[in-house]
Amino acid sequence: MSVVRKIEPVPASAATPAERMRRVAKVAAQQVDAVDREGRFPVDTIEALKRERLLGVAIPVEHGGEGLGTMEIAELIVQLAQACGSSAMIYAMHQIKTSSFVSHGGASDWHLAYMRRIAAEQLLMASATTEAGIGGNLRNSICAVEVADGRFSLTKEATVISYGRHADAILATARRAPDAASSDQVMVVIPADLNRTLERTSVWDTLGMRGTCSDGFHLVAHGDAAQIFPKPFSEIAAQSMLASSHIFWAATWFGIATDAFNRAQAFVKAAARKQADGSLPPGALRLAEAAALLQEMKGHLTAAIDRFDAAKGNDDALSSIGFTAEINALKVAASEKAGAIVRLAMLVNGIVGYKNGTPFSVGRHLRDVSSAPLMISNDRILSNTATLLLMSRFDTSLRG
Repeated sequence: MSVVRKIEPVPASAATPAERMRRVAKVAAQQVDAVDREGRFPVDTIEALKRERLLGVAIPVEHGGEGLGTMEIAELIVQLAQACGSSAMIYAMHQIKTSSFVSHGGASDWHLAYMRRIAAEQLLMASATTEAGIGGNLRNSICAVEVADGRFSLTKEATVISYGRHADAILATARRAPDAASSDQVMVVIPADLNRTLERTSVWDTLGMRGTCSDGFHLVAHGDAAQIFPKPFSEIAAQSMLASSHIFWAATWFGIATDAFNRAQAFVKAAARKQADGSLPPGALRLAEAAALLQEMKGHLTAAIDRFDAAKGNDDALSSIGFTAEINALKVAASEKAGAIVRLAMLVNGIVGYKNGTPFSVGRHLRDVSSAPLMISNDRILSNTATLLLMSRFDTSLRG
C-alpha cells in the first residue's frame, strides 16, 4: 500500500502543467539533500505531484487526463530533474508505465477503468521487470502467471522494484504460462489495494539515485485474470515502453546535467566579475565545452521525440530495426553525455563543486548520473544494436 498521505487536490485553475511543475520543483529542491543523504522516498514531492494533478497528464482527456504528448511530458521531467534527480526518475518511470495504459489499455475494460482511476485518484505506477536469474534483460522472464477459473497467481523474485513499497500499483512482467518460453511474456497490473504481498529481499543502499528506493522484493500476487494486458509484452515493449523509457530517462539525465551546467555557469560568471582586466576566468573554456555537449543532448532528445511521435500508430515503424537502433542510440549517448557534462561542471567549479552544501555543489549530480549507463547496461544495448545492424543497412540520410 502506498505510504503517501491522502491529500486534497488544488482547485481547478488556468495554471499550465509547466507552472504546476514549477511549484512541485520548489518542494523537491527543499528536500533533495535529505532525500539523497538518507536514501528516503521523496514523499513531499510525490504528494505535490498528486496535489497538482500531474500524475495523469498523459491520459487522454476523454478518460480524465490532459492528453499531454511526449515532448510535453519530457519537458516536465526536465523541470523536476533540475531540482531532484530521484524525484524526476520516479516521475519518469511512472510516465513510462502510464504510457502502457495510454497505448494499450483501450482494448480491455479492466485497464480502461484503471486508467481512469490513475487520472481521477492520481495513482503512482511502478514496474517489476527485472528478476533474479535474468539480470537486466527485461525481454525474458523466469516466473510465470498461472490462470485458472478467471483468476491469476504470480510469484516473482524481483531484484529491483523502484519505489515498490510506495506505489499504488506495480506492473509486473512474467511468462504467459508455466510452459511458455522465457520470451513469451505478459504484463499484469498489481494494485496495492488488492491481493498482493511484498517481502523485501534487498535494500537500495547506492551511490546515487538514492531516493528511488529501488529495493528487491519477493512479490506474490493473486487477482482477476482481466488484470493481464491482452497484448503480448513484446508488442507493448516495442510499441510504447522501449521508446518511452529511453526518452524519459534521457530527459531525466538532461535535467540533471542542465542543473550542473547552470551551477558551473554561475560560478564562471561570478569569477568573471572579479577579473579586473576583463580576461576569461579559469574554467570558461570547459564551460563552453559543456554547453556544446548539452546542446547535443537536447538535439538528440528532441529528434528522438519527433521520430517517436511520427511513428505512433504505425506498429511496423515502431518495431522497425531503424527505429529501435535510433532509440537505443539515444539512451547510450544521453547517458554518456550527461556524465561528461557533470564532470566538466565539477572541473569548472573546483573544490566548491566537490564540497557538499555550496551553491556550486555537483557531487549529487555526478553520483546520480553515474547510474545512467547501468540502467539497462549500455553494453547490453550496444550488443542488441550490433545484432540489428547485421540485419540491416545503416541509414545515413540526413532526413531520416
